[in-house]
Amino acid sequence: MAQTGYGGRRSTAERDAITIEIGYALVSGVVAALAVFGAVTAGPLLAFDPPRAVASALMTAGPVLAALVFVVRVATVLWRFHGQARAAAQPSQPGRTSPDS
Repeated sequence: MAQTGYGGRRSTAERDAITIEIGYALVSGVVAALAVFGAVTAGPLLAFDPPRAVASALMTAGPVLAALVFVVRVATVLWRFHGQARAAAQPSQPGRTSPDS
């Protein structure tokens, strides 16, 4: 089983939260990548009749930028979730184990 930062086991709620966050990161990454691909490649190619060299450049730049946006979006969402999870796991008063200590 997975362990938390303090040696305890993760609860079902924590595992579910991680699963949901990963799913959200992947879906939002795909949506952002599709938006970038549409703006960089599909939109200009459908709206205009660019020269062959420009069309080739757009067909190269679009997928590359879309992949980059996907990776950055997924990493950002998961990094933010990781930071929030670590902050929530730490006691509010260092050195104290419970609020009434």
